[in-house]
Amino acid sequence: MLTSLYRKLCVLKPRLLFHRNLSSTAGKSKREDELPIFQYVGERTKRKDRVFVWGFSNTGALGIPSFVIPDTGRKKPKQYQLTPYRLEMDEKISSAACGYGFTLLSSSTSDITKVWGMGLNKDSQIGFHRSRRDRTRGYEYVLEPSPVPLPLDRPQNTRVLQVSCGRAHSLILTDNEGVLSMGNNSYGQCARKIIEGEIYSESQLIHRVKAFDSKVEQIACGQDHSLFRTEKGEVYSCGWGADGQTGLGHYDICSVPTKLSGDLSGTDIIQVATYGDCCLAVSKGGDLFGWGNSEYLQLATVTNTTQVNVPRHLPFNHLGKVKQVACGGTGCAVLNGDGNVFVWGYGILGRGPNFMESQVPELIPPSLFGLSDFNPSVRVKQIFSGLGHFAAVNNRGELFVWGKNLRGCLGTGRLEDQYFPWRVTVPGEVVNVACGVDHMIALVKSII
Repeated sequence: MLTSLYRKLCVLKPRLLFHRNLSSTAGKSKREDELPIFQYVGERTKRKDRVFVWGFSNTGALGIPSFVIPDTGRKKPKQYQLTPYRLEMDEKISSAACGYGFTLLSSSTSDITKVWGMGLNKDSQIGFHRSRRDRTRGYEYVLEPSPVPLPLDRPQNTRVLQVSCGRAHSLILTDNEGVLSMGNNSYGQCARKIIEGEIYSESQLIHRVKAFDSKVEQIACGQDHSLFRTEKGEVYSCGWGADGQTGLGHYDICSVPTKLSGDLSGTDIIQVATYGDCCLAVSKGGDLFGWGNSEYLQLATVTNTTQVNVPRHLPFNHLGKVKQVACGGTGCAVLNGDGNVFVWGYGILGRGPNFMESQVPELIPPSLFGLSDFNPSVRVKQIFSGLGHFAAVNNRGELFVWGKNLRGCLGTGRLEDQYFPWRVTVPGEVVNVACGVDHMIALVKSII
C-alpha cells in the first residue's frame, strides 16, 4: 500500500482553479474569494502526445524560430535551450531523428504530409526548402518544422514508420513503399550512384532505394554511411567505408546497398545501431556483433587494430541476453533482458569521472535509473545515443541522460558534463528519444 501511495504522489502535478460559485463564498472578502484552489492531475488523467526539444538552437534544429531570430520582446537570440521546451505541433509525431544540426519528425498517419524537417539544410538533408542563408556562419537552415513532400505512389495509403539522420543525409522508412533517401551522397550514403560535382543545395531529389531481397524493417544512419535491416534479419550497408563501417570486407566507398556477411552470416539480426563510424548489431538469440571504427576500444576484445571491416561476434558472456544496443562516436551501451545497462569504449560513460575507458562492458548501477526499495520493479526499457552522450528511459517513462553536454544537449538545465545518469524533468511519460550532436528530441505522453 505504501508503494502504491508513493507512486501516485510522484505523478501528481498541481494546477490552479478559481471559485466560481458565488453562494459558496458569501461573507468572504474579495481577496479571500480570489485565492486559488490547488487540485492535482492524477495518474489516470488522459495524456497528450507532445514533442519536447532542447540543446543548441542556432542551427534551427529545435524548430523554434524566435530562438534564432528574436521577437520584439527579446534583444538577443537564445543560443541554448537547457531544459525541455514544448514544440507546438498539431500532428501526432511517432518518430524523430537528430542529425548533425538538423531534425526530422514523422507521423505514422495516412495524411498527405508525413515528414517535417528543421535545421541545417545546406545539402537538402531535410528536403527541398527555400532555406534562410546566414552568410556569417555559412548556414542554410529552416527555422521551423516544414513539410517534406515525398514522391510516394500511394500517399494516402502509405505510412512512414521511421526516420534516421546522419551528418548530412537522411533516410525515411515506409510501410509499403520501401526506403527513401535525401541529402549528401558524396560517399554513396544515399544508396544511389555518385555524381561527380553534384550540387546538393536546394535539390529536389528524393531517391527510392531498391536493392533488397526482402522488406526493410529498420534504418540507421551513421556519419556518412547507412545501414538497413530486413525482415529476414539480414543487414545491408552503403556509404563511406574508410573505417570499415560498411562491414563489406574493404575500406572503399560503396553506393549500392550490399548484404553483410562475416559473423552475421546465418544470423537473425533484430537491431542495428550506429551514429559515428562504429556499428553494432543484436541477434534474436541475444548475441552482440560489431564492426567499423575501434580507435576507442569499442571492438578491442576481438582485434588489436583500429578498424574492422567485417562483422565480428563480440564475446561478452557476462551480459546475459542482449536486448538493445546504442552506439555513439566513441562509446557504446547495451541493454540486457533484465533491464540493466552496460557501457564501454571511451569518454563520459556514466560510471563517474574516474571511468573514462574500457574495452569490456561495465554495469551502471540500476539505482541510478530509479530502482529503490520504494520502486523495486523499475527497469530500463530503452537506450539511445548521440555522438557524445547517452539517454535511457525506464518502464515508468522517466528519462535519464549522461555524457558530454555539448551546447546543453542533455537538458539538465546547465552546461556542465554529466558523469552519472541524471533524470531530466519532462511533464509526462517519455515514449521515445532522439539524440544528436548538440540537441535532443523527446516524444512524450504529456500531462500539459
